[in-house]
Amino acid sequence: MSQPESAPPAAADVVIVGGGIVGSATAYFLTCDPAMAGRVVVVERDPTYSRASTPRSAGSIRQQFSTPENIRMSQFGMAFLRDLDRHLGVDGDPVDVGFRENGYLFLATAGGVGVLEANHAVQTACNAAVELLDPAGLAARFPWLSTEGIAAGSFGTANEGWFDPHTLLMAFRRKARAQGAVYVADEVVAVERHGGRVTGVGLASGGRIACGTMVCAAGPNAGRVAALAGADLPVAHRKRFVYVFDCKDRFPAMPLVICPDGVWVRPEGAGYVCGTSPPEDADPDCEDLELDYAMFEEVVWPTIAERIPAFEAIKLTNAWAGHYDFNTVDHNGIIGPHPEVANLIFANGFSGHGLQQAPATGRAVSELILQGRFTTLDLSRFAYTRFAEGRLVRELNVV
Repeated sequence: MSQPESAPPAAADVVIVGGGIVGSATAYFLTCDPAMAGRVVVVERDPTYSRASTPRSAGSIRQQFSTPENIRMSQFGMAFLRDLDRHLGVDGDPVDVGFRENGYLFLATAGGVGVLEANHAVQTACNAAVELLDPAGLAARFPWLSTEGIAAGSFGTANEGWFDPHTLLMAFRRKARAQGAVYVADEVVAVERHGGRVTGVGLASGGRIACGTMVCAAGPNAGRVAALAGADLPVAHRKRFVYVFDCKDRFPAMPLVICPDGVWVRPEGAGYVCGTSPPEDADPDCEDLELDYAMFEEVVWPTIAERIPAFEAIKLTNAWAGHYDFNTVDHNGIIGPHPEVANLIFANGFSGHGLQQAPATGRAVSELILQGRFTTLDLSRFAYTRFAEGRLVRELNVV
């Protein structure tokens, strides 16, 4: 049963701007830590989450990244998912996000094999369960797949799959509230700074909350929120489409298949979902949720039909759009304090893998606030300061 939103308190020890999956995970980890003696307030402008990124995502998790920190963050997330009842259960109610452990299958042409092999070396060094398959191995394991033009594939044999993102978000939110977090339905429209510290936030309703620490977890709107504090954060909206279709042929054990050009497809319920990222020059910063069916007809469908011949005969049944909180510089998360505003902490810019990395991010941000350092995972590589220092993090496995 949903709880009513609370009135804004006059002050909070931590104000989290954004109550999506990252903000709610941060609230959860803060409020379950005995070291957190103060008040945690989450300000969320849309408590229905009707336009939020989390429930509009494809809800997937993988270990197949090229960056060790990304791999470890998703491994932390997978371990968390496997023990949800203990972590997020309230009053003995189970938490079932419907996880399907079908894996990811990255396909490569001859020109991409070197990258696939280099990624595999990084992944196995992090103890990820990933197999490299040649065309014969792919055909034997996935007989419905056309291997024409494919030189190799990378298949996650464990700890990869998909789940219901809305259920996970609501479970984080419910547990955080049960542990004392206060959720306020409002929008942060001003950030007060005195010298090198944030001292409070102003709300669209006219209220004000004094704060000891501010966490920016505003998803695609994070750049705007940071600007209110006088900070330049390279995060913007990028719209993505998910297309739903039916096919008479069923492949229930099919993994999430990623074609060499980035088009992806996987089972979903009795049907399938698919999508792709548009070219950079056709990927503007926008906030609308209007659909582009031409992308399905001209790019996505021809690609999946070529790769999986059964998909030549399908029926499009639904589609939706959602937004990535896109890091426009290096497409990876930005986690940690602003160098000139010590009590302004960022948790943004995940560019499509924020859902799976939310547990690790929430844990990391809570550690920064309560202990002043990372203790579970060292995520200092994702610091805000990397941009000025030229330490960009280039992730090669981008979907």
